[in-house]
Amino acid sequence: MQNEPGIIMKNFLLTVVLFFVVTACLDAQNLWGKYDYLFQPEQHCVVYQTNEKIIIDGVPDESAWDHAAWSADFMDIEGGNKPVPEFRTRIKMLWNDSSLFIFAELEEPHIWAYLKEHDQIIYHENDFEIFLDPNNNAHDYFEFELNAANTLFDLFLTKPYRDGGIPLITWNAPGFTSAVSISGTLNNPADTDQKWTAEIAIPFESLKTGIKSQVPVDGQIWKVNFSRVQWKTDISEGKYQKKKDKNTRLFLSENNWVWNPTGEINLHVPERWGMLQFSKSDVKNPNDTFEMPQYEELKKQLWLVYYKQQDFMLAFDNYATSLALLSMPESVSDASGNTAKLEMLATELQFTALLKTADGKVFAINEEGFLSEKIKTVQP
Repeated sequence: MQNEPGIIMKNFLLTVVLFFVVTACLDAQNLWGKYDYLFQPEQHCVVYQTNEKIIIDGVPDESAWDHAAWSADFMDIEGGNKPVPEFRTRIKMLWNDSSLFIFAELEEPHIWAYLKEHDQIIYHENDFEIFLDPNNNAHDYFEFELNAANTLFDLFLTKPYRDGGIPLITWNAPGFTSAVSISGTLNNPADTDQKWTAEIAIPFESLKTGIKSQVPVDGQIWKVNFSRVQWKTDISEGKYQKKKDKNTRLFLSENNWVWNPTGEINLHVPERWGMLQFSKSDVKNPNDTFEMPQYEELKKQLWLVYYKQQDFMLAFDNYATSLALLSMPESVSDASGNTAKLEMLATELQFTALLKTADGKVFAINEEGFLSEKIKTVQP
């Protein structure tokens, strides 16, 4: 006869399974279900070329900058349902055959920065951050953080933290150049400042750890994001100090204001960054509009499989071995009329989900969130 603890455990597992099945059935009525918040509208822009020499001095005094368009103002990282950021942040961009240029403007009444050594953890202070995924595979991406003292923290990740990624802080971006200009005074609580600006040049040649370095071609798209970390502060003994909770004495949570919201307080989700399209047109005579890749919306189905699989693993300590267990269909379509077949190859510890289009393209995602694309020969 089965002992009582065994019966209790069996009933518990049955309850968990029934809960997951009911949730899956509810999700079947709304494919995205509880994952809606992870699919925020994507920001996208076109960056134009310039033949003008850009002097990195923190001031956008080259005529090319006058023609470059400002981005939309940064939003809360969780999206438009959160409060509008207290201070305005925006960027503009240019490029040539050697570098990507970024100019950032951060309104700030109290500008401070005490970290002065390269590769200190700059987000422990107010900062501006850049994230670049040139291959659009959600792996092998770069992060740059800069404070108002022009101190740089640069790092490379082979994959996001959620997938076991370890930051390579020892990596440095050769040729990275930046300069900061301050409208006000740095580290002076006695006055009110206006803003600080950062002008940045990132050589394409420096973006080659783990991937092949390349100069973008006309029309190429990268996944990118930009962020601003903003801490609440007090003034003590003539210095800015991050505010602490009166009870726990822990620092109050920082604000995260970004170009492209990710739906959660986490920037290491490259699939939810914005899209940057390179144009060979001169910035003084721009004539291109952003062109969304044909299957970009359909690829979100693969990410939905990935998110559901991670939750399945948390619930059952193994992956689902069929799409049906995830309440995912075998045929999908988007608003533009593109269609594709969904398939999944899975064991309890690994999976690969495939999106197969009618014209022979195959997109795949695995349990580590690695997104890939290959051309499949269509049989006559």
